[in-house]
Amino acid sequence: MRTSELDLLFLPDWKGASLECWQSRWARKLANAKWVEPRRWAHPAREAWVGEIAAACSRATRPVVLVAHGLGVAAAAHAGALLPPGRVKGAFFAGAPSDEWLHAKRHGEFASTAAAALPFPALLIASRNDPAAPYEFAQARAALWGARLVDAGEAGRLNAQSGHGPWPEGLLQFAAFLKQL
Repeated sequence: MRTSELDLLFLPDWKGASLECWQSRWARKLANAKWVEPRRWAHPAREAWVGEIAAACSRATRPVVLVAHGLGVAAAAHAGALLPPGRVKGAFFAGAPSDEWLHAKRHGEFASTAAAALPFPALLIASRNDPAAPYEFAQARAALWGARLVDAGEAGRLNAQSGHGPWPEGLLQFAAFLKQL
């Protein structure tokens, strides 16, 4: 599928995406990109954010692809079973946080990130030195979700602070993923 045929829902990491972050850069260039964020960044509530994701998917006028990073990945995984059947064509995930990280950051209600296969194709990109998740966690989570795992090497948190502002490698992975849908 081509981006022009989709509604792209961007789900950011905790505290949102900086202007330099790959998500912000991509969203600025894509006319059909929409942000789905929690109402309160200080204390994001899983149930409310999952509800926002489901509502955004229901309002979409074209097939949906979720583009999530960090805490947004956890929220998307929890939303998976609640989304309108067939509406979400796929999910592009980067940097899924471990349950331990979620608890340490006081986001424990997002832990146990959906312990079932996702009802749509997903691609999970993971770094071998992500401070929010050991690579083994990403491997196990991808297998559980039925997602394809891409090893990003030692890429840190896959955010602007780890040098992933424009993130051209991620954009190539995203384009290849869309072609498979």
